[in-house]
Amino acid sequence: MNKTLYIAFLFFFLLFLQVLVLNNVLFLGYINPYLYIAFVFLYPVRNNRFPFLFLSFLLGLCVDAFSNLGGVNAFSILFIAYIRVFFIRTIFRKTSSELSTFNLKLETFDKVFNYVALLTLIHHFLLFTLINFGFSNFTNVLLNTIFSTVFTLILYFLGSFIFSKKDS
Repeated sequence: MNKTLYIAFLFFFLLFLQVLVLNNVLFLGYINPYLYIAFVFLYPVRNNRFPFLFLSFLLGLCVDAFSNLGGVNAFSILFIAYIRVFFIRTIFRKTSSELSTFNLKLETFDKVFNYVALLTLIHHFLLFTLINFGFSNFTNVLLNTIFSTVFTLILYFLGSFIFSKKDS
C-alpha cells in the first residue's frame, strides 16, 4: 500500500474508531480507551517532522471537536508526538542515521511494550490532568491514568496481533 494512502487510512480509521466507538466506552467510571494515539506509534519516522506533528495535532483536534473538549487531546497527542524520537533513541538505541529505517514491527516485544506503555502513560497523565485542570483530584487523575492506560494497551496489542501479517 502506498505510504500516503496508508497514513490517510490510518488517520481516518483511528479518528472514526475513537469518536464513534471508543468515546462511548466508560467502564467503572475510570476506564476510557484512547486508541487514536496509535497514530503516533505507527507513523513512519522521517527527517521532516512537521507533517507528522501537524497530522498528530489535527487528529487530536478532531477528537476534541467530537468530544466537546477544549484542545486537551490535541495537546496530549502533540506532546507525545514531539518526544517520540527521544524514546526511540533511548529504548531502541537508534542513531540519527538509523531513524529513517526504523520499523516498530521489526523490534522485540519487550522494547515495543516499553515504548508504547511509556508514551501511553505520558499521554493519559497529561490528558487527565488537563481535563481535571490541576492536581486537586490527584487520586482521580491517577486512577483514570492507570486504568485507561492498561485498557488502551490491551486494545493496542490485541489489535496489532489481529492485524499483523503472518508469514507462512
